[in-house]
Amino acid sequence: MTARIGVVTFPGSLDDRDTQRAIRLAGAEPVALWHKDKDLKQVDAVVLPGGFSYGDYLRAGAISRFSPVMETVIEQAKAGLPVLGICNGFQILTEAHLLPGGMLGNDHLHFICRDQKLRVENAETAWTSDYTAGQEIRIPLKNMDGRYVADERTLDMLEAEGRVVFRYVDFNPNGSLRDIAGITNEAGNVVGLMPHPEHAVESLIGTGRTDGLPFFTSILKKLVNA
Repeated sequence: MTARIGVVTFPGSLDDRDTQRAIRLAGAEPVALWHKDKDLKQVDAVVLPGGFSYGDYLRAGAISRFSPVMETVIEQAKAGLPVLGICNGFQILTEAHLLPGGMLGNDHLHFICRDQKLRVENAETAWTSDYTAGQEIRIPLKNMDGRYVADERTLDMLEAEGRVVFRYVDFNPNGSLRDIAGITNEAGNVVGLMPHPEHAVESLIGTGRTDGLPFFTSILKKLVNA
């Protein structure tokens, strides 16, 4: 039976179709989910894609966090459903308190778009098992509000518990504390990051590499072997 991975579309989402394509390339079945629908259609995992949901008004991800679909996502994530938040999806996960900390505007106050080198710090989550710890990858990054922040106690906790999943290498593009590019929850089923793995799944486009594809093959293997 083919694994089914839902991709939520919010008003202002712009990478939902790219994410669906990445899921299909990995060998799973993408399932379109609408933000107003609480029904997750019995999917095996969920991706909150990148974009500018609700125009980032009030605060990036703050309005989407209250979309009807998120009520079910939050409930099922706490019960173990794998959830990946990419860029705006990461912002939504912090606003929903599925991940600690928050996102602020880039320290240089400009939108940034570049191919970004990352180091894999945790290869044991539901979404990163096809990587190896210490591996360096290159993933496209594009954001305006990508600066990850948290208090020192939370940062120390994330470090001590191995919950920093990705870290920026060579250049910190947004002022994120401790060069953090992505984190996970305590159980390892919820992961959020600012760079866009769905834009690095084919050698013809994006970075010209497929460094983002293991996100989607990792979750596929976990679901198939569950």
